[in-house]
Amino acid sequence: MPEVLARTRLRRPHRQVPEVARLVLPELAADAEDVLEDTVMDKEQQAIERLRLAAEMSEAYYDGAPLIVTTSGGKDSDVCLRLAEAAGIRYEVQHNHTSADAPETVYHVRDTFRRLEEKGIKCTINWPTYKGQPVTMWNLIPQKLMPPTRIARYCCAILKEQSGKDRMITTGVRWAESTKRKNTRGIYETFHSDPTKQIILNNDNDDTRRLFEDCRMKAKRICNPIIDWEGRDVWDYIESEHIQTNPLYCEGFSRVGCIGCPLAGKRSREIEFSRWPAYRRAYIRAFEKMLEVRKERGKMNGTWRIVTTGEDVFNRWMEYDIVPGQITFEELEDGTE
Repeated sequence: MPEVLARTRLRRPHRQVPEVARLVLPELAADAEDVLEDTVMDKEQQAIERLRLAAEMSEAYYDGAPLIVTTSGGKDSDVCLRLAEAAGIRYEVQHNHTSADAPETVYHVRDTFRRLEEKGIKCTINWPTYKGQPVTMWNLIPQKLMPPTRIARYCCAILKEQSGKDRMITTGVRWAESTKRKNTRGIYETFHSDPTKQIILNNDNDDTRRLFEDCRMKAKRICNPIIDWEGRDVWDYIESEHIQTNPLYCEGFSRVGCIGCPLAGKRSREIEFSRWPAYRRAYIRAFEKMLEVRKERGKMNGTWRIVTTGEDVFNRWMEYDIVPGQITFEELEDGTE
């Protein structure tokens, strides 16, 4: 297995005008720096106004309930928490316990909650359920009969996205994170099981705000206040506001999601399993149980005959020993329930 990344603190460069421009054209360089600073301030104020509108709608349409600011323990969530404080709104904070987050992420969320609760902010940890029963990643996999994949992301739907039902919430989703998010997420959204009934708004003008406000559907509504921020905007704001972030960023990790998430890429997952081998063992045990359930239900036909142990499933899930033309889990029929 690959070695763990060295624990060296990464310096996130602050946006600035190149030194050569400062020397040759000092006045223009100063003007350019002012423009950069104004851009960040404009985005900050815009995000704050989005949060204020969301807070107003939350109290108006959900019987006075305050806005829910969700946190995953990542940098985008930390920025949203600081923006909510700056907005001067009523809000509470919720975190979904996935059971697959890194220990450092769990500790960071605990520290964040402690600081917020000292300020009188209500903080809640949501424990996910499935079919009316408490669930973790490790007992969800056997029930779904296959590992989570980039296509079959049932883990996100059950472990992360159930909270905030019939409430107004915020997330740290950003368009810059992926093309899919750019095409499917908006500044304001209504969450509905029927995609044709969802409303997604991508600008802040009065007409679109009225459309969102006039929607009387008692469903989850979402505000993504920093959706148009780039990664450098996030780090600039973190530096300028001295926001305490997840320590994993200082150790070279670019993401702090669930350990083993297929969306992270093979190399990143290898690093994660090297750093936290207990999670590798937990996945293998879950895969073993999954195979037992599949055998009990007579679902070991076809490609599933190739894998006989949890270790086999893990290796195929990690795309080890996959030869060209061989079927991967991404191409299997979704046997989930």
